[in-house]
Amino acid sequence: MYEAQPSQTAIMAAAARAAHLVVDQEPFIFRDTEAAPLLGPLAEEIIGYHRAYGDHLILAGTRAQVTARSHYTERRLAELARGGLEQYVVLGAGLDTFARRSGPAGRVEVFEVDHPATQQWKRELFSAAGIDRPEGTFVPVDFETGDPVTGLVSAGFDPSRPALVSWLGVSMYLTRDAIEATLAAVGRFAPGTELVMEYALPPDLRDERGGAYADFALPAAAERGEPWLSFFAPGDLSAVLDRHGLATAGHVRQADSVDPALWRRSDALRPADLCRLVRATVPAR
Repeated sequence: MYEAQPSQTAIMAAAARAAHLVVDQEPFIFRDTEAAPLLGPLAEEIIGYHRAYGDHLILAGTRAQVTARSHYTERRLAELARGGLEQYVVLGAGLDTFARRSGPAGRVEVFEVDHPATQQWKRELFSAAGIDRPEGTFVPVDFETGDPVTGLVSAGFDPSRPALVSWLGVSMYLTRDAIEATLAAVGRFAPGTELVMEYALPPDLRDERGGAYADFALPAAAERGEPWLSFFAPGDLSAVLDRHGLATAGHVRQADSVDPALWRRSDALRPADLCRLVRATVPAR
């Protein structure tokens, strides 16, 4: 992300979540009712593209990707919260709206970690839309140079208690060194902490739909200054996680991240194997 510009990736992800409720048919994979109000005038412009060209591989693929990963992560958060978990860390939060959707009655404290410029832009969007600030806490960190633990603790995060850490739509834009530094930080969290991380597959592991999506999307991302930098085979990533104190609980294909019934659809949404989710835990020491 350029210092003076908002992340186009964050905009497109939020717009795709909003467009899903307008363009696609039920059953909805994920309901983000706050994304469109947050985006303001940008929402109608970008949703308009989804309305006009929603069957296109990139637009439909983006809606499938962002809704499936959010569905999986927030479902896991709900499960853990029922068991008493009280801290949720959103790494690279962008325009994530969970803190707003969960409201003040939510039992989970939300910490949004992202680049300072992105968070300032998000505050401006809330102000422009006349929306009250969400209940979450902003934690400004540059993943390439900063330590998220220091910022989190300063913001009130309790490293002695477990948390769910989500890291969606971010790792592919970072160098491997930055990814490993962040994983090392998460590996020092309290035992019982869980991580849900999205990662990009190398070309030889993508399916046909994922490969076709990559052929369009990766050059476009590079042109807007947000190139994909890191790719992992599942076994490779598991070894990295293990090295940093995290035990792999499973790698999840997009097709398997939601109930199979949600993929029996009359619209253009189809799962693709371009990115996967990995769920990992901090074991007892």
